[in-house]
Amino acid sequence: MSIMLKKWNELAEVKAELAARDWFFATSGNLSLKVTDAPLTFLVTASGKDKRKQTSEDFLLIDADGKPVEDTHLKPSAETLLHVEVYRRTNAGCVLHVHTVDNNIISDVYAQNREVVFSGQEIIKAFGIWEENAEVRIPIIDNYADIPTLANEFAKHIDGDTGAVLIQNHGITVWGRDAFEAKKHLEAWEFLFSWQVKRLLLQRAAVPLVD
Repeated sequence: MSIMLKKWNELAEVKAELAARDWFFATSGNLSLKVTDAPLTFLVTASGKDKRKQTSEDFLLIDADGKPVEDTHLKPSAETLLHVEVYRRTNAGCVLHVHTVDNNIISDVYAQNREVVFSGQEIIKAFGIWEENAEVRIPIIDNYADIPTLANEFAKHIDGDTGAVLIQNHGITVWGRDAFEAKKHLEAWEFLFSWQVKRLLLQRAAVPLVD
């Protein structure tokens, strides 16, 4: 099996898993998987596709400038430049971006803080942090309509081969050394977002919370 086919199938499996969670509302979201390091190439989702379906035109191969490697009628995802920034600056192998109701609520509620912090949750171990009462934080950036501007702001928060950034009212972008790690971290963040949204609702309804 060629490296391209292997990577295609791997990314297709991730897409299918996230689609099963209904995380691709109205064709939103984008995914990518690195294919080669030198030169840098990666597969990224084609723009405007229904990601709940599997087709032969789901992905296209992109270079280090965010351009298609081959002539194609397909357009890369609008946020491809964010993926480029991750691959240029780290050894990450996969980037995942989804818009969910929970991550949009969290990014809006905590926008003025420029970050949101979680602590004391068992799921934090998914990030490789095993300390008691461990804490994790995720930055929140403005949702610039101009993609190069958004990419530049996003790049300020890329620090290491794994990480995540919330874009206000837009979604979360997560990266990891491989598809398994990126998906695991995405699932952990979405768990934390969902937990916090429900907690805020209970507090608003004045329902006692037992710690």
